[in-house]
Amino acid sequence: MPSNKSSVLGIVFLTVFLDIVGFSIIFPLFPGMLDHYVSLEGSGSAVGRLAQWLSGFAGSDSNAVTTLFGGLLGSLYGLLQFIFSTVWGGLSDRVGRRPTLLFTLLGTVASYFLWMWAGTFVVLIAARILGGIMAGNISTASAAVADTTTAQDRAKGMGIVGMAIGLGFILGPAIGGFSMSISLPGANSIQTAQAFALNPFSAPALLSAVLAILNFLWVWKRFPETFPKGARATCPSLRSFNPIVRLRSLSFPGIRRTNFLYLSYLTAFAAVEFTLTFLAVERLQYSEIDLAWVFVYIGLIIALVQGGFVRRLAPRFGERRLAFTGLCITAPGFILLAGAQSSSGLYLALGFMAVGSALVMPCLSALISRYAPSDRQGLALGTFRSMGSLSRALGPVMGAALYWKLGSAAPCEWGAGLLLIPLGVALTLPSPPFEETEYAVRPEEASSTSDG
Repeated sequence: MPSNKSSVLGIVFLTVFLDIVGFSIIFPLFPGMLDHYVSLEGSGSAVGRLAQWLSGFAGSDSNAVTTLFGGLLGSLYGLLQFIFSTVWGGLSDRVGRRPTLLFTLLGTVASYFLWMWAGTFVVLIAARILGGIMAGNISTASAAVADTTTAQDRAKGMGIVGMAIGLGFILGPAIGGFSMSISLPGANSIQTAQAFALNPFSAPALLSAVLAILNFLWVWKRFPETFPKGARATCPSLRSFNPIVRLRSLSFPGIRRTNFLYLSYLTAFAAVEFTLTFLAVERLQYSEIDLAWVFVYIGLIIALVQGGFVRRLAPRFGERRLAFTGLCITAPGFILLAGAQSSSGLYLALGFMAVGSALVMPCLSALISRYAPSDRQGLALGTFRSMGSLSRALGPVMGAALYWKLGSAAPCEWGAGLLLIPLGVALTLPSPPFEETEYAVRPEEASSTSDG
């Protein structure tokens, strides 16, 4: 079984990328999705009552209703990631990375097929619940990176994870938008609600399912076990499903501060990010193609910075300094976006935001990994990723509420103010105590100790 580090990183990249695609592919589908299920099931159905409640809350503004609907659906996915990131991370510390990844990837495939055949809104929600649960495996993928890199190279490996996250958020909405032009036979002919039936959004779900199947097969055939049995944790106290309990079990210096920094930073970023498309449509009348190019622009910057600059700058300047720099760069991006009234102003603001986040994300991941000993990598990174998932649950709802109540600039202005918290915390981060992990799997060791 091939077991070199580049093979592991390649599989990790694809796994994380597809997790984020699964989260973001639905973003451009929210308006049509709400209209479809309400018209199909009627105003007295669950989705009909939800639409009425949102209309009563937001008034007659259909854009506000759509924004709030999207925020709720996106937050459900993020909340489940929050809960299960630590579950899968802790499980991988006990049974290994490979079996945990295989199980969760199989569940991801099932969630996409369930979405493909979501004839009713309830089945759609069930598909998103299953997908959110399984998407917590980003923590396991991050732990595999930690297993196969030294402390000095940790930021480079986490840069791969960060690049996958960035590209997933770019290509996910693009895949969702472009694939809507594909109509599966019978998908638009359903006149009455049926629990399991094709729907107008089945094509995006089918494409996602195909990608997830390819990912599962790749992991099954080529992913080595990166965490041998002799190094695994067996502490019973880590079996709790409560992410807060798991966080308390990680008392190593720097972990809690870094988690709080990440939570506050990404909550602000997610609020701005989620309302970006609504802002561009409202102010600049952007079409779906215009929005696709916006995401391509952001993705290229993130890929360039995380794939090219972080791996060179982190060993020279250190992760703490680089993360602080990224926070400082993000703030003017929020402020510029709040006042953007032209495409040039929009793209300038997004450039600052993309560069800032591209520096912050992999450096914080690397710091968490270096603050934790080797037998707690899965748990530590699972807790860290759960903070990100909680941010993805809180940010969209907050951003949608601010956007509807105070206007399009409000999420950006609020986000810029909130960044003062992570900036202050970043100044108090200690030096990593584990300059070299107790066990960092080398390619030849991964081959000899594989459980697969």
